Amino acid sequence: MPATETVPAAYRHAVVPHLLVDDADAALAFYQRAFGAEPRFRLDGDQGEVVHAELTVAGAVMMLGDARDALRSPALGGTPVILHVYVPDVDTLTARATAAGAELLEGPADQFHGDRTAMLRDPFGHLWIFLTHLEDLTPEQIAERLAEADGTAGATG
Repeated sequence: MPATETVPAAYRHAVVPHLLVDDADAALAFYQRAFGAEPRFRLDGDQGEVVHAELTVAGAVMMLGDARDALRSPALGGTPVILHVYVPDVDTLTARATAAGAELLEGPADQFHGDRTAMLRDPFGHLWIFLTHLEDLTPEQIAERLAEADGTAGATG
């Protein structure tokens, strides 16, 4: 189904933190126990890792996942946070950002989760993922697409 909005209401006025940790499953349990976090969405990989999870703390959305590859934890020389921002046109923003000196890590591309995304590193070392929403999908549809794309599976909520 086509997206109803290019910037979803839950993310309209927010920079969404995306924490990278060495044990996302334990972190999710801790945030639920300690802060009353409410799970929104979770994708598990075929090795049992948390590929992506979303939860709310006092109504604020945050993302979390196990550190991997370019998405490394501070212990591996990476950054523990990625900043997510939904924008009306990720291609235009990416062109402007790279012209201003941002390093393009992943160019704009349509993703299995229904968004068009680009990943950049600013001159100060921070990672940014800019997204334009293309499709409204259920967690089950997202998990099916991920499984088709790279063999992982297992959306839970």
